[in-house]
Amino acid sequence: MATKKNKKQKGSGSTIAQNRRARHDYFLEDNFEAGLVLEGWEVKSLRDGRGQLNESYIQIHQGEAWLHGAHISPMLSASTHIHPDDHRRRKLLLKRLELNRLIGAVDRKGYTIVPVSMYWKKGRAKLEIALAKGKQQHDKRATAKERDWSREKARIMSSK
Repeated sequence: MATKKNKKQKGSGSTIAQNRRARHDYFLEDNFEAGLVLEGWEVKSLRDGRGQLNESYIQIHQGEAWLHGAHISPMLSASTHIHPDDHRRRKLLLKRLELNRLIGAVDRKGYTIVPVSMYWKKGRAKLEIALAKGKQQHDKRATAKERDWSREKARIMSSK
């Protein structure tokens, strides 16, 4: 009897990178899933866990969405005939309806588009992006205070 391999479940194993600053600096409202146009060496580097979204942002240019500032460091064993650019802009693959919605929100309502996380889905690299409004300093303090209170509340409830 042949043994079956366990399928990978979406969780910490499929996550490539997260942008934790996005949740701290912005109110995230609508989430979208976008595909990425990558080169071969980038896919290999992402499989090795060499991707970062810390300083990245998304820009709309001529009706297309582009990821800027994402850092994918090349592997040392990459091919010798390519010259990898680890900060190049990468095209995002979205449906036209989603793109129109993003463009309208950015142009008319003053939203910004931020990358939230990068993960694997069915062997393809996906990027979770969100429509976001910037937080003021007092909003950040209120969020931190609320998070601390919920932690304290959970600690009190677990001790009873």
